[in-house]
Amino acid sequence: MREGSIDAPTRHPLGWQDDSFWNKDALNDELERVFDVCHGCRRCVSLCDAFPTLFDLIDESETMEVDGVNKSDYQNVAEQCYMCDLCYLTKCPYVPPHEFNVDFPHLMLRAKAQRFKENGASLRDRTLTSTDRLLSATSIPLVDVTVNALNQTGVFRKALSAGLDIHHEAPLPKLHSKTLRKRVKPLIKDIAPTPVGNTTGKVALYATCYGNYNSPSLGEDFVKVFQHNDIHIDIVPKEQCCGMPKFELGDLDSVDALKRANIPVLAKLVDEGYDLTAPIPSCVLMYKQELPLMYPEDPDVLKVQQAFYDPFEYLWARHRGDALNTDFQTMLGSVAYQVACHQRVQNIGLKTRDVLNLISGSDITPYERCSGHDGTYAVKKETRDKSVKIARPTVRKVDEQAPDRFISDCPMAGEHIAHLSEKVDRAEHPMTLLREAYGL
Repeated sequence: MREGSIDAPTRHPLGWQDDSFWNKDALNDELERVFDVCHGCRRCVSLCDAFPTLFDLIDESETMEVDGVNKSDYQNVAEQCYMCDLCYLTKCPYVPPHEFNVDFPHLMLRAKAQRFKENGASLRDRTLTSTDRLLSATSIPLVDVTVNALNQTGVFRKALSAGLDIHHEAPLPKLHSKTLRKRVKPLIKDIAPTPVGNTTGKVALYATCYGNYNSPSLGEDFVKVFQHNDIHIDIVPKEQCCGMPKFELGDLDSVDALKRANIPVLAKLVDEGYDLTAPIPSCVLMYKQELPLMYPEDPDVLKVQQAFYDPFEYLWARHRGDALNTDFQTMLGSVAYQVACHQRVQNIGLKTRDVLNLISGSDITPYERCSGHDGTYAVKKETRDKSVKIARPTVRKVDEQAPDRFISDCPMAGEHIAHLSEKVDRAEHPMTLLREAYGL
């Protein structure tokens, strides 16, 4: 229960197509109002660097209040927000319906959007957030091998750091010319779907940029596990990036373009009886929360929202209907589990842990702390050290546990923590462990 309200927190539509959203004076007034509330609370200081940045600006000002902070410095706070949403969902007592009406992440989004409209973005940021174009170009056969090799060399990484401000110590994901789509299509079987609860038993997997190009074997794990549970699974026939990287950049016009490309395809699948899922929590959240808040009156967006599931949310729903195969062949042992932020804020509970705990001889220990990765925050030269600081509490807990296995629903978050850990050398996706437990 939240202080000051007995009602559940609610999100208001973004209103990004309203003229008031883009009014700079109105934005600064709202930033000052919300910053003053945050200054009087300071409950979120440990979450990310946005709040320490804000409080330092206030404490070092002449008045030691928000009115002493130069409005031109407000953007410094927004730059440190990477839209994890944890302040809204886990800390802030003043979210709507509270009369203070504080939605810090979406206010930071508004600031980012105005800055992007006025100034654009750097070549690095435009490149890193254009995932379809970047990953398809670098995953061409032989090109992928060359890029993967270069990314392991100190000389190239220092050149990348000097030219594009990508930190030389940040691990970069591997590229694969044999993509998820190429690997999965031969594995698809025609299984008669059986509805259970709200699930249809017929799923379309939205591969995602990362899943398709950087972690393609994950798609094989999904197909094997879902088919083992008599769930018909297909691949979304065509897709573009979900838009989360552009969303975090404040490039809402690009988000709109991606929405117009993806939603008709996904809505058609829903009309054909498919449920939807994706291997990356950020992509699931984009369709479950952010796009519906951008387009609250678009029936196709709302249709897709209702059909989109986190993969383990889906499997747990099937289990609740006695339709999940629990004949496991292999124990997992001690497993450290970093719960990705964009999964936590879906308000579904720890369904990944719950499913894996069905496997006898398995001890799943969840750590509900941010990894500090955010897709790009952990690889940028100017924020790499901050991301490491944010990840440190989870890294410390994982090292104290010294588990047999380490997992995260977000491959990027998991890789970031594994890279910093002294006790684990790699991160795995929970679906990979579930496939292993089935002996598939």
